[in-house]
Amino acid sequence: MTTASLVNLGTVEYREAWDLQRSVAAGVAGGTLPDTVLLLEHPPTITLGRRTEPGELHVPAGADVAVVEVDRGGKSTYHGPGQLVCYPILDLTRHGQDVKRYCRDLEEALIRTLAAFGLDATRIDGLTGVWLDRSAVPGVALASGADGDSASGTAPSVERSQRRERAAEAGSAGREPRAAGGGGPPRKIASIGIHLTKWISTHGYALNVDLDPAPFTDWITACGLEDAAFTTMARELGRAVGVDEVRPAAAAALADVFGFAFEERPAEALLAPAA
Repeated sequence: MTTASLVNLGTVEYREAWDLQRSVAAGVAGGTLPDTVLLLEHPPTITLGRRTEPGELHVPAGADVAVVEVDRGGKSTYHGPGQLVCYPILDLTRHGQDVKRYCRDLEEALIRTLAAFGLDATRIDGLTGVWLDRSAVPGVALASGADGDSASGTAPSVERSQRRERAAEAGSAGREPRAAGGGGPPRKIASIGIHLTKWISTHGYALNVDLDPAPFTDWITACGLEDAAFTTMARELGRAVGVDEVRPAAAAALADVFGFAFEERPAEALLAPAA
């Protein structure tokens, strides 16, 4: 079992959190910090990943939201209060050195987090992230080329993995996730977008706990998906749910999936050598 740091940051402006990620990543890469997981919320923010295309952004005039271009893979997504954001800053040489496996592990942690609340979440073939109501899309092959969540980085296997994925998508690129038999679309509840530099991970996942999902469709074409619905834990459970309520389950799921023994550390300890 690996000892890792767990840091609860509360609400942090996106650019401030991004700077903090880079600082922590340097410490992890240099061996002065252990694997570190940051849990936080952001004020309203739209992030544009490296694969964002013209036309995805349609924010109404006067909307109180920051727009930030970022170095993660994927397209556009939205962050806001009531969404649990998780940034695992890990040395993946200790966790398989496999970008696709890492994304699947993050999905597994999300699935286990939601299961703790009685929500049966799942993957959809070809799309990164976590969804509800897979029964709405039986037998439908979905194109990951349409999804906004993906990996970006300089690790040796990343580009090879992406080339393999693009080759597999060639026959279905551009299709959107539609339900078979005229049913409703799958409901996306969590997004994943990562960046790797020499096998050190930054960015991570965003789990919709209790927020208005309208910006995902009204302000952007989130993840490049025209037909996907976006949902929240609160909407699915039919009750108010706080990020504070979900955070312990998220930490437990990460510990189980990655084999971590977490030590909670204050934010100010991030730049100091691990004890």
